[in-house]
Amino acid sequence: MITTGGTGGHVFPGLAVAAKLAARGAEVFWLGTREGMEAELVPKHGVAFESVSFRGVRGKGLKTLVLGPFALVAACFEALSVLRRRRPDVVLGFGGFASFPGALMGVATGRSLVVHDANAVAGLANRVLAFGADRVLLGFPDAMRGAHAKIVEWTGNPLRDAIGALPPPAARFAGRDGPLRIVVLGGSLGAQGLNERVPAALARLPAERRPQVLHQAGAKHLDALRAAYRDAGVEAECVAFVDDMASRYAWADFAIARGGALTVSELAAAGLGALIVPLPGAIADEQSANAELLVRAGGATSIAQAELTPERLAAVVAALDRPKALAMAEAAHGAGRTGAAERVAEVCLELAGARA
Repeated sequence: MITTGGTGGHVFPGLAVAAKLAARGAEVFWLGTREGMEAELVPKHGVAFESVSFRGVRGKGLKTLVLGPFALVAACFEALSVLRRRRPDVVLGFGGFASFPGALMGVATGRSLVVHDANAVAGLANRVLAFGADRVLLGFPDAMRGAHAKIVEWTGNPLRDAIGALPPPAARFAGRDGPLRIVVLGGSLGAQGLNERVPAALARLPAERRPQVLHQAGAKHLDALRAAYRDAGVEAECVAFVDDMASRYAWADFAIARGGALTVSELAAAGLGALIVPLPGAIADEQSANAELLVRAGGATSIAQAELTPERLAAVVAALDRPKALAMAEAAHGAGRTGAAERVAEVCLELAGARA
């Protein structure tokens, strides 16, 4: 049983592992929330979907803080019902509030528990669940300090096969000319801070120096983003969500992106230089920590959103050319760890075999 949900950073790694498990003959099903994006995405990928109703309790206001424990108890009973009916050998949790009821009840009913945390700073749910886990797998090294060393392994983050199969940066960049190509990635839900700053920054550049832009906005921000580019007099392709990330990475010379764990891992696997703008106000500032993987390798620059004025962003883009973008792409390439989906699946199958 895979359990997680809420954002693409949780869902897509789970889908990557589900595909590996299914290819090796395992029966896989998913426990998520009815409200999250997983309720739509998971069935589309041919994975059986079960659900609980739970929205989390951390950082959501007084009402949620008061009612949250009752919602958690109710979600745990829903998860327990699914576990008794489905009887999985192994529970694989990818973190986030959506994973907590199923993973907790998995431990309570004696199932083997594998926890995977994507970020450079482990989330609260996974830090709690690690105490009952058989294995703790990490997207970034040293994300789970204090967990028992014998059960912890740095696997990297599971990615879609097409991203890892991209040609290396030098091969992709060969023969390119014309304007620089920039992809703007705000994560699966979009990033209002980038949506506001990027059009305003590009408007400050002479028309002949402006890059080609593909901007992923998030569904609820799409109309406003298109209006912002139109008002700025800047041409850009604006989309709500990108299904085929591999082709977008292959097209781009450079990225402007949030510092989500999956985005950073994909940039490293694809080999694409970036300006990382970490999400402000994140509880553990994990996006700044994630970005350091690429920054230390020379594959990215990280600038806090509060410091990224349109003028500063315009200067960053104006100073960038294709040779510099290629150098950053090559530095980013391989900064992370590859083969994670296969390794996570292997760990689950090992535990399932031990129970047989």
